[in-house]
Amino acid sequence: MCFTIGNRGDEQVKTIKGPAIFLAQFANDSSPFNCLDEISRWAGALGYKGIQIPSWDARLFDLQRAAESQSYCDELRGTLNTNGVELTELSTHLQGQLVAVHPAYDEAFDGFAPAQVRGNRSARQSWAVEQLRLAAQASANLGLNAHVTFSGALAWPYVYPWPQRPAGLIETAFEELARRWRPILDVFDGCGVDLCFELHPGEDLHDGTSFEMFLELLAGHKRCHILYDPSHFVLQQLDYLEFIDFYHPRIKMFHVKDAEFRPTGRQGVYGGYQPWISRAGRFRSLGDGQVDFPAIFSKLARYDFPGWAVLEWECCLKSSEQGAKEGAPFIAGHIIRTAERAFDDFARAGSDTQANRRMLGLGNRLE
Repeated sequence: MCFTIGNRGDEQVKTIKGPAIFLAQFANDSSPFNCLDEISRWAGALGYKGIQIPSWDARLFDLQRAAESQSYCDELRGTLNTNGVELTELSTHLQGQLVAVHPAYDEAFDGFAPAQVRGNRSARQSWAVEQLRLAAQASANLGLNAHVTFSGALAWPYVYPWPQRPAGLIETAFEELARRWRPILDVFDGCGVDLCFELHPGEDLHDGTSFEMFLELLAGHKRCHILYDPSHFVLQQLDYLEFIDFYHPRIKMFHVKDAEFRPTGRQGVYGGYQPWISRAGRFRSLGDGQVDFPAIFSKLARYDFPGWAVLEWECCLKSSEQGAKEGAPFIAGHIIRTAERAFDDFARAGSDTQANRRMLGLGNRLE
């Protein structure tokens, strides 16, 4: 699979939509965070123009009902419109994780599934696949064109090549991963929705190389895309700006999340098994980390990114309420209102074929 740096020339580009906010880290049992009407009104009052909904949170959303009832979807969109926000996308991060689980993580991930399928790997996986199918139809019913999920992982316990991996181990894992996701991607294709994988440590799809391996096995499936989140690349020490140059044709979603990496003589990327607050690599609220957001927004504007700038708040120091309050103006201040004309149009001399030839010393005849 070959990705190349593109050149848009003088084409007019779109303005990124936003700011928006992912609700997963804010939903809880207390008002205004325990129902969609109140939490969307809260988000709109903070200046957000869109919300991204975690489909697994029954306090906010009924995934099966959204897949089966157009009237439910219309009512939901009406509620959001009344509160001054749009629905940007749905998320199935937790369900997607369960499409592929290495046995080492069976017990840890069982909590993502309903009680009736816990302890049963086959039943749990089937439930997860059905959740993705419902999400595809729900997204279509809601008029959405993109959806975000995790890939799950079969090879992650072997991410570091020690002990030496037997020949074919990673290839086998990725072949199985592609086999499981291909029919799901086909369902999303039938619904006209792009499926965006958040590249994330702990998932088999965690960087550009692993995404390329997966995409090649899927023969470049047209619905297989990327949610871009630079914070995960800071923690991996990956060039998150060049990543956009390489993969912008596949980037359909964007989580605006900050991070920092401050290695010491005691720890680096792996963090020494420490809690988040004590790690060299940490997620931070917007503006408190090291991510070069002006450069990111510039590159996404250059490549005509079609989606929303969505805050995903995660920080081991700052409160979620403060992070949400600061996030909307931070994102709004970075969105580039793209130019409708070239900055040097005032000096435009017009088009004259003969004059152009004279300026190049070619004379008036066309050879």
